[in-house]
Amino acid sequence: MASLAAPLAPPAVIARPRAVALWLLGVAALVFVMVVVGGITRLTESGLSITRWDVVSGTLPPLSDAEWAQQFALYQQSSQYQLMNRGMSLAEFKGIFFWEYFHRLLGRLVGLAYALPLAWFWLRRAIPAGYHGRLLALLALGALQGAIGWWMVASGLVGRTEVAPERLAVHLSNALIIMAGCIWTALDLLQPRGSTRRPRAWVWPFAALLAVQVVWGAFTAGLRAGHASNTWPLMYGTLVPEGLFTALADVVHAPATVHFLHRSLAYAVAAAALLLAWRLWRAGAGPRALALGAAVSAQFALGVATVLGGVPIALGVMHQGCAAVLIAAVVWNAHWATGGGSK
Repeated sequence: MASLAAPLAPPAVIARPRAVALWLLGVAALVFVMVVVGGITRLTESGLSITRWDVVSGTLPPLSDAEWAQQFALYQQSSQYQLMNRGMSLAEFKGIFFWEYFHRLLGRLVGLAYALPLAWFWLRRAIPAGYHGRLLALLALGALQGAIGWWMVASGLVGRTEVAPERLAVHLSNALIIMAGCIWTALDLLQPRGSTRRPRAWVWPFAALLAVQVVWGAFTAGLRAGHASNTWPLMYGTLVPEGLFTALADVVHAPATVHFLHRSLAYAVAAAALLLAWRLWRAGAGPRALALGAAVSAQFALGVATVLGGVPIALGVMHQGCAAVLIAAVVWNAHWATGGGSK
């Protein structure tokens, strides 16, 4: 009887924190790629080329001339085509369709890359105690991201040639939260917390300042406000142009005001990041502090170059990607400052 009962015994709990952590870092890398491709999609004005949200059937691109004609006809009904791209050829449409399709396809792949290993680790009881709820929360944020993406696209189909900047900000912010959550959880698994005293007082205020800057960066992108001025450090020949802040709504809807706020916040973020990196370096953060200093320096330089160049696609994409790298560096430093990792 004992031999018959043995197979029915529950599997042993074999937590695999390193394997789970490496999987989460892989997902974070995929989200980073999504952020970069999202930047390309936005800068090439491709985001409104697919006017439907077909979760299953939309996995495959058009495979025949008839399907391409149908997709093009749907796009021709959009305000972007009517107001900005009237006369576009089918070949030109295929060019913008590619980036939006690729962006959506990557979203599906990220979802599978998260959900399937999560189920496998869960069934194998490889997830360490205390992490199940956090991993489910990240899964929920990922599902929400797909809905936010369509909510964003829907805002630009009628009466506009671009998506609503507020919805773009929500979409980008949620993606970066998912990436940061994956990195933080992976670091928790790889580098258990200790009781070492470290300088943490400045970490969270800086993270809040950076979050505000990222949101205004999304407003800048959504309003195409990067084109409001192509000079630096002056804007319209002066440090503080006239005509800004004429109404409260200007801080999110007026391109010149949004541009001014984004470049002004950049000074504060750069100065605060370099000071924080110096303090962390002195406290023993080592390569973490160097990564923070390098990331914010690169991001500031890319921002200036993007403005001076008139927002070329390559620099704009690099600027958005570097923002994600900067956030990853902040997460790495914040985790160490709050007791994670070795001295």
